[in-house]
Parts: sequence; structure tokens; C-alpha cells
Amino acid sequence: MIRHLPCANPTDKMKRQTVSDTRTAAEALFFEGARLMRDKQPEFATALFREAIRLVPDFAEAHANYGLLLEEAGALLEAEAAYRQAIACSPHLSEAHLNLGVLLGAQKRFIEAEAAFHQALMLRPTADAWSNLGMLYACMRHEQQAESCYQSALALNPEHRSAHFNFAYLLLRQGRLAEGWPHFEMRDWYAAIATRLACPRWRGEALVGRAILVSYEAGHGDIIQFCRYLPLLKQAGAGRIGLICHPALKRLLHSLTDVDELIAYDEALPLDGWDCWTPLMSLPHYFGTTLDTIPAAIPYLAAESAKRAAWAAAIGPGGLRVGLAWKGNPRFENDAERSLASLELLTPLARVKGVRYFSLQKGAGEDEAANPPAGLQIQALGGQIVDFSDMAAILANLDLVISVDSAPAHLAGALGLPCWLLLPDYKTDWRWLTSREDSPWYSSLRLFRQSGDGDWKPVIAAVANALERLAATR
Repeated sequence: MIRHLPCANPTDKMKRQTVSDTRTAAEALFFEGARLMRDKQPEFATALFREAIRLVPDFAEAHANYGLLLEEAGALLEAEAAYRQAIACSPHLSEAHLNLGVLLGAQKRFIEAEAAFHQALMLRPTADAWSNLGMLYACMRHEQQAESCYQSALALNPEHRSAHFNFAYLLLRQGRLAEGWPHFEMRDWYAAIATRLACPRWRGEALVGRAILVSYEAGHGDIIQFCRYLPLLKQAGAGRIGLICHPALKRLLHSLTDVDELIAYDEALPLDGWDCWTPLMSLPHYFGTTLDTIPAAIPYLAAESAKRAAWAAAIGPGGLRVGLAWKGNPRFENDAERSLASLELLTPLARVKGVRYFSLQKGAGEDEAANPPAGLQIQALGGQIVDFSDMAAILANLDLVISVDSAPAHLAGALGLPCWLLLPDYKTDWRWLTSREDSPWYSSLRLFRQSGDGDWKPVIAAVANALERLAATR
């Protein structure tokens, strides 16, 4: 992901020279504003940068940091203007060009962003600038150029986390898993949990007879996808396996084999009795996973019999029963691309005869299911879903799931149930690779991809046509 780089303090030359009282006051405001930025007090920092600019209108660094705060607040037009003013005041301020490039890239103004990054690199070739340019090229599908940029970043700074992480996404999306996992190890999603664990981190050494604690990271779907690796720890000789998980997953994950203890992350962590720990998503690396060696003992999760029976009564028999999930977690960085803007986009499915639709939305989108668009009859189940054990029982009673790239799709795959996955074209998640209509991670998934224009309508039309054919066979 693209990282923001706060602008530097005023140059040594500025600080050494004899300055007027006005500039001295402006610099004092700037330094205090920079401190408040670091202390996560943006409102106070913004006010100080504004005052510094009022006192010294050509204070480039103040304009640049002011722009960064505006961008973080979502005031994109004003942020762009601030960055451009900083550049006008000091064309050699590389950080202003870099932050402008980040802003433009996020708006898909790729050509302008590329020019800004090249200017930043010409002024000061840093690992940050190379990594950001690499990310831009990856978004533009210029993958060879992106790879070269990441390599340049890592040549300058072998420990640059963003360059490693972005490079990992590129390699993994290309199916070059063995090359990608070591770079993926540079992520820091698990930093908070690591500080609470006293035992050493497992790095792939012998496990025979040892007790290993596996930590959650990322979202629900990630845990569902990678919990398939826990039996491999037992096969490697682990004497005891514990898993820290999201609270909403705990009951479902009791269906996992070879897990001795499940702990929700909102519970007290058992700090004693463990020989080592590992983040869950590091297991593919240590087991040397390639496209040909992905653990594929599907299903590896199961719905509870009693819950499955209870939901069977609620759903009822008859028709082709199809679950719909059109929105993911809105906090996900690419959610605007992966989620549908509204349930309205799925109305072409209403023309398919003999199909009964069920909403799987819990939280985001749940209100739309209660008031669906005209013509699309859908039974809203979200209000009755307590956790993922309920979701698993619902899916076990359906004939098909149609989902965007979110947890219900992963759960259907882990249960071995048919799922049609709707994928965005822009920044498609690495695990779905490129161009494929199937997934090496889940044998029951069929992938429907956007074309380069990012339009969902052709995707939904293709799904409706496929659904008509499926319904005809019933």
C-alpha cells in the first residue's frame, strides 16, 4: 500500500541564517505543529501550520505538512492545492512532490502521479519514492516496471517494510508464491499482539513435542483461509496448538481438527505454557507453499448439526436458494472497489425464474436488504446472525453463494460449497491471482472479474446468465 511521508523540517540553511522575528515565530509554530502531528493531534497542528503560513506565505514546508493533514481529513482538493503551493515556494522540496504523487495516485490520475514521483526521485532518490512509484506501476499493470522499482527501493534500504510488502503483493498475485512469502514476512499487522506474548517467535525450527500459539491477523476472511495450515503444525510434531482468533469466529473454529485451545482476542491471553508463537499468515512461508502445494483438504470447516437444522427450518425448502453478499468491511482500504455501491446493482438477478434470494449482509448493507429495490425479492437474514457459526449453518442450507471479496466467500470455500466470487479489476487481492476463473485455494469457487473499465454491470449480467443456466438444470 502507498505510504505517506511527512515533510522534513526547514533546512539547516534556513535554521542557521539570521532571520526576522516573524520568520522565527513561524518556524516555532512549524516545529510545534510537526510535534503535534507526531502526537496524533491533527486539529491543533493544522491551526499552527495555518498561522505559520499567514506569517510567512512562502513557508514551503508548512504548506506541505498542512497539505498532508488536509489529505488525511479527506479535503483532497485543498490538499492538492497545498502541495502545489509548497512546490511553487520551493521546487526542490522532494517530499512535497512525493506526497502530491501519493494523492494523485489514489485518485487514479496515474500520469500526473508518475511525473510527481519521478520529480521526487530526481531531487532525492529515496526508498520511499521508489516504493511509491512501484505501487503506482502495479496499479497501472506495469508489473515489470513495478518490480524494478521495488528492487531499487530495497537496494537503498533492505529493511523498508512498505517496499517488501508491496513487492510481496506483486509476486503473490503473479503466482510466484515462493518468492513472495519472504517479502510478505515484513508486514507488521501483528505488532500489537507480539508485545503481549512472552515466548519466542517460531521461525520454522523443529516443533516435535512443543506447544505453539498461533495469532490472528487481518480480517475474518484471512483467518478462514489460512486456518487450513493448523493441521500441518500437528503433522510437523507440535504437541499442543492454540489459536487466538476474532471473537465472531471462535465457535465456528471449534470444527477445526488438531487445535487444542481457542482463545478470542478479547479474552485474557494464556501467557504461560507456550514454547513459541507465530502469526497465522506466516505459516505458508514456513511450509514452503507453492501453487501446487496449497493445503487442499476441503472442507476443513463444518457447520454445527443443530444450527444447520434450525436454519433449514428458517430458510425452508423449494427453489434454487442463493445467498447474496454485496458489501465487505467498509474499513478495508480497497472496499470502494471490491464492494458494490448498492443492492440496486444486483437487480438483473431478479429476472431469473425459480430462484430465492437470501441476504448474508451483517452490518454494512443490512439496511438495504430490509428495503430491497423493486423487483428483487430477498429474505434478510443479517439480523438473526450472531456469529460465523450461524453463517456456516446458513450457507450449508443454500445451493449457491454470490459474493464480493469478503468473508462469506472464504467461508463457502472452506466449507466446500459453491460460490461465485465477484472481483474488481483495480487492485484485485493477490490471492485470486490474475485472469483465472478458478482458485487454487478453494475448489468450489468460480471467479467473475471486472474488465479494465471497472464496471460491475457486465459482471452482474454474466452472473445472471450463468444463474439462468443453473436454474434451468434444476
